[in-house]
Amino acid sequence: MARSMWSCPGRWILPAVVALILATGTTGQASTSISQGSLVEVDQATVSEILDVFHKAEAAIAAENLEGVMALYATHYNYHGLRPADIRKIWSELLREYRNITDTHVFLQIVKVGSGANAIIEVTCTGSLSGISKTTDLQIPIDSWHEEVHVLTREGGVWRIRGHAGETSRVLPFGTAPHPLF
Repeated sequence: MARSMWSCPGRWILPAVVALILATGTTGQASTSISQGSLVEVDQATVSEILDVFHKAEAAIAAENLEGVMALYATHYNYHGLRPADIRKIWSELLREYRNITDTHVFLQIVKVGSGANAIIEVTCTGSLSGISKTTDLQIPIDSWHEEVHVLTREGGVWRIRGHAGETSRVLPFGTAPHPLF
């Protein structure tokens, strides 16, 4: 017997976030939050630092500030072969093509792996990215992700996205797409 999507916490979050964005017509808004009941295995100072990085990226997106957006990514960022130069090009094109870009992040788990200078933070996140096309004036869903695990590393005194947990193969299975933006 099939289980209802409502019976499994987390399965309904992405559809709910996307539906809310589309139903309300929210534009230019950003939201990063920690889901109630999330597993958080880091101290409050680390949580605040991680949230601050995402809030700064949201402000940079709203201001169409490419350098501010790129500050989210580590120098050695690598996701399915995409490097910082590739991400810069993607964001540059998005900022050129869309206005009022909205990003939503719901953190489901924040876990520290390792210790000292080699420690990383794994943030399990569900969210979406959308914007208004400068060509058509229509609200367009750009990207969405469900329980994606962002790997953050400490660089320059702040946490930055280094990549994502999971398979690192350059070739993705048919029908899947990478989610390099967040």
